[in-house]
Amino acid sequence: MLKGFKDFILRGNVVDLAVAVVIGAAFTAIVTAFTSSIIEPLLNAITPPTVPGLGILLQADKPNTFIDFSAVIAAAINFVIVAAIVYFVFVLPITTIKNRRKRGEEPGPAEPTDVELLAEIRDLLKAQSGTEGEGKHQA
Repeated sequence: MLKGFKDFILRGNVVDLAVAVVIGAAFTAIVTAFTSSIIEPLLNAITPPTVPGLGILLQADKPNTFIDFSAVIAAAINFVIVAAIVYFVFVLPITTIKNRRKRGEEPGPAEPTDVELLAEIRDLLKAQSGTEGEGKHQA
């Protein structure tokens, strides 16, 4: 079961890429919720109560001129967490498996047997002779 899963992960095709994108998007949403709900309030807690957060208010009478440093710091932390998870969960294990296969320590995906190859050749020859034979009879 685990060998089949490893072979699935190491195949490069569109379905695998789509699965990775969906998982990455879902994981990014979790990390973003963590940074905006936990990290940003912790960063904003170090400022005085009169200040709206960790940042600078450019004009006192205009709240939309607030430069929010905590959002930028949280986004940077968000990026580092997502990049670390992608590296340690996906990139490192796949690289390790590929290196083992190159050294011969771990077998690669199962090759077709001689019987399977011969059956495939037989079926191809039947298909070719069947289409050529029909062309001869029609002429």
